[in-house]
Amino acid sequence: MTILDEIESNGRWLFRWRGYIPVLLPALAALAMLIGRVAGKLQVPDYAWEEVCLGISGLGLAVRAFAIGHTPAGTSGRNAREQRAVELNTSGIYSVVRHPLYLGNFFLMLGVILFAESLWLTVFFVLSFWLYYERIMAAEESFLKQVFGARFEAWARTTPAFVPRFSQWRPSDLHFSLKNVLRREYNGFFAVFLSMFILDVARNIALHGRVEADSRWTILLGLAMSIWLVLRSLKRYTSLLRVAGR
Repeated sequence: MTILDEIESNGRWLFRWRGYIPVLLPALAALAMLIGRVAGKLQVPDYAWEEVCLGISGLGLAVRAFAIGHTPAGTSGRNAREQRAVELNTSGIYSVVRHPLYLGNFFLMLGVILFAESLWLTVFFVLSFWLYYERIMAAEESFLKQVFGARFEAWARTTPAFVPRFSQWRPSDLHFSLKNVLRREYNGFFAVFLSMFILDVARNIALHGRVEADSRWTILLGLAMSIWLVLRSLKRYTSLLRVAGR
């Protein structure tokens, strides 16, 4: 097996488990806080920094929402076991970057990691993210090349994989669908607030030995959970969030 074949094989395997990686982030960040406490470097909460972290994760959610809101069925799916594609999306955000959902994931996760205020953890995350998702992207692109051939190759030659090239923006072929976003992104939205709530509790345990959370994060988590429950119920029990062709 060549190195390229091995990378693609690893990517197909990692693709199946990519949804579980974010679950590890709060645990890694909490560990970093514990190490920082032992080393005497863990500080009391900096509310301005926490807002920056939430903003970075919010940017990731916004990138994902923009991509999903403009895509038709058959692309940008949440299928977990295998690659699927019945249409190659090259307009809108896909005209400036080939993997906008993974770009969104990067910022979403980075905000959670930065919450721990740990340089070594941030460096570890960036390197690990690149190694992990590079293999997934390689597997996806190999599949798309087989399905769409020359059309995919022409798009890939001019469109960056991860760092957007805004100068070649082309409007999306579809209008933005908020319903599509609400139906598909409520879990990621809730995960951001849950992760930061957990890390706030972890910091208090490390600093004070008490299991408690700042009232701000308690309120934000309560609001996020309420939104999550409403959207989940609407998706499971009604057709209000369904959009034809999405």
